[in-house]
Amino acid sequence: MNESFVDETGQTVSLKDPWTAAFLAWLLPGLGHWYQGRREKAVLFFACILGTFLYGCYLGGNSQLGYARVVYYSFRPGDTRLYYLCQVGVGLPALPAIVQAMRVRQGKPALWNNFMAPPRLGSDDRDPPTLDRLNYELHSYFDLGSLYTAVAGLLNILAIFDAWGGPVFPEPKRPPGPGRGNDPPSKEGDEVSPA
Repeated sequence: MNESFVDETGQTVSLKDPWTAAFLAWLLPGLGHWYQGRREKAVLFFACILGTFLYGCYLGGNSQLGYARVVYYSFRPGDTRLYYLCQVGVGLPALPAIVQAMRVRQGKPALWNNFMAPPRLGSDDRDPPTLDRLNYELHSYFDLGSLYTAVAGLLNILAIFDAWGGPVFPEPKRPPGPGRGNDPPSKEGDEVSPA
């Protein structure tokens, strides 16, 4: 399936395989558009979406607590992380959270200085830190980082749809014609010929 469209400059652009483009767009923001040859959009989506995601990761962590602590996968009782359902929309950059969650569930220590690791459940302040400690030490940056990373994932879902379905252009204006409602009003006295 190789669909194509004519862009606003009049050039024909091939969408190639839309499902492959959509998967690549999920895997890394902009990659599906790069695959389709839509390079300007690819660079724009890569910079804006990944930049938003990385900035949120920066806000939601530090060297003592671990970086990117706002991106973690957890559906444990007492810690359901619904933000992750949005964050995973950014694709590959959010997947280390699943690896970390699997390690923690198996009782193994988190890798990479708790990068994207789920917080420990409980009330004391041993390492890894609890969710309460993360919120206390990061203040409102934890919530801001969560929001930035979730918005990046949701924006990438829109970009995925664009890679799959192609761009949306306004319908071209049609010249006025009979039966389209664009006929000039008739003057009184004009005879209307039967059709």
